[in-house]
Amino acid sequence: MRVKTAGLTTLATVPALLLATACTRGDDGRPAKDTDTPASTATSAGTGTDTGKGGGGAGGSDASAPLNGPQLERAALATGDLAGFQVSSGKSALAPSGQPASDKPQCQPLADAMGDRPSPQADRTVSRGLGSLKNLGLAVSASLSSYSRADAGKLMAGLKSAVAACGGGFGATLDGRSGAYREVKAAAFTTRGADETVSWTTVGTNEGAVAPIHMVVVRKGATVARFMALDLARRTPPRVPQEVADKQLAKVVQVLAG
Repeated sequence: MRVKTAGLTTLATVPALLLATACTRGDDGRPAKDTDTPASTATSAGTGTDTGKGGGGAGGSDASAPLNGPQLERAALATGDLAGFQVSSGKSALAPSGQPASDKPQCQPLADAMGDRPSPQADRTVSRGLGSLKNLGLAVSASLSSYSRADAGKLMAGLKSAVAACGGGFGATLDGRSGAYREVKAAAFTTRGADETVSWTTVGTNEGAVAPIHMVVVRKGATVARFMALDLARRTPPRVPQEVADKQLAKVVQVLAG
């Protein structure tokens, strides 16, 4: 299955995450080579819920310790993890790089969430793309990033504030291209095992192209998982599948447990 992105590529910031994670397999039918992107080279009911106590994962590990590159790769979703989904990795040559710039400072955290990393403070990020084999057209981008515990907390706080402040929408630019996001709304989403979850929906628009988007950003200690869902078939409002987020967090906990 090859998911088409025609009609979305004019949206300045949508391709930054969607294309960066290559939502389908490579042309040879095999997953693209895994990538590990250091920061030096390179988003409950919409508000975060703190269900953890700030401690470690299973087995007494320290969740506040940032995961290194190999640990992030082990924790990232892989082919076979989820029935009904095709998983790939690697950055598309068509994908812009960097963090979009918002025209409203209070909305910058939401613009950042569309970029290479959930925020510029990420130490390291690995990305994956998932295509649904059951709901053809549903494309989900997933990434894992390591932070300091303090920066991970600031990221989540910034997203909560931005979702509350930016309901009227905002504009964003990346690589000289511009787009707009309207109808920013908090969305209910709970991720099993997470310390905090922030979820929202928005509609990206540019030059007649319209793309409803669902974003979910999850924190487990100093590790942040980010998910973006789009329905490329334009049939139903996209939603990040619950099983995708839960499986990703379960793998993070497993790696934290050693």
